Amino acid sequence: MKRAVLILICVFAMTSMAFAGDGSFDRVKKEGKLVLGLDDSFPPMGFKIADGTTVGFDIDAAREVSKRLGIELALQPTAWKGVINSLYAKKFDCIWNGMTITPERAARVSFSKPYILDGQVVVVRFAEKRFTDYKDLGGMIVGCQEGSPAVTAAKKLPNAPKAINEYEDNPKALLDLKAGRLDAVVIDNVTGRDAIAKQVGSFKTLPGFISKEPFGVAFRKEDDALRAAVQKALDEMVADGTLAKISEKWFGEDITDPAKW
Repeated sequence: MKRAVLILICVFAMTSMAFAGDGSFDRVKKEGKLVLGLDDSFPPMGFKIADGTTVGFDIDAAREVSKRLGIELALQPTAWKGVINSLYAKKFDCIWNGMTITPERAARVSFSKPYILDGQVVVVRFAEKRFTDYKDLGGMIVGCQEGSPAVTAAKKLPNAPKAINEYEDNPKALLDLKAGRLDAVVIDNVTGRDAIAKQVGSFKTLPGFISKEPFGVAFRKEDDALRAAVQKALDEMVADGTLAKISEKWFGEDITDPAKW
C-alpha cells in the first residue's frame, strides 16, 4: 500500500512538472494580461451597466486573481453558443462566466475546481414561516421561468405542487411571489440570490438544492500551467476570505464556501 501511494505521489509530481513546463502561464505573463472570454449579459456574474462598463462577481474575482499574478485583466465578450470553439481559436485565455461543469464540457476543456455551486433552488417571501425545506411545497403554487431548467426541477420536487405556473422571465415570477400569488419560485441559484441582494427583506432561499450545477473556470486542455496558476490564486482567495467578501458584495452572503454546499 505504501509503495502504491509513493508511486501516485511520484506520478503527480512528474505531472505537475510537465504542467509547469507547458509555457502557457509564461506566455500570459509575457503578454502582461489575462484575456477572459464571457457573455457580458449574465448578471450578476458578468454584465454591462449603463455606462458600458462590465461588472459582476466573476469580473471582480478574475481581476483579483490577475492582480495576484502580476498581470492585467482584459475582457473579451463572445457569443456563448460557440464559446469553447472561440477558446481554442485563441481569442482569449479562459472562459470565466458562470460556466457549469458538465462531463461533456470537461471532455473538451480543463476546469478549475468549482468556485460556486449553482443549481436550482427555491425562493420564498422573506417572512414566510410555513416552509423550512423545498420538500414542504407539496400542494403549493410554484412559479418558474418557462423553458428553463427550473421547470424540470419544479416537476422533480419530492412532493408535487398543486400547480406550476410558467412565466416569461424570472422578474415576473418574483413579482407574483412578492404579491402573494405564488407560494414559491424555483430559480437558478445565482439569479435568485442576485434578486435577494437587490431586494433586501423581500425574499429568502430555502435550504438545499433541487439540482446541483457547479461553476468552474475553463482553460484549453494544453494550458495546465495557466490553470494551475489561476487555481493557486483562487485557493489563496478562499483561504484569506477575499472570495467570500466578493460573494457578499454580489449575493449578500458567502456562497463560495464548499462546506456549505
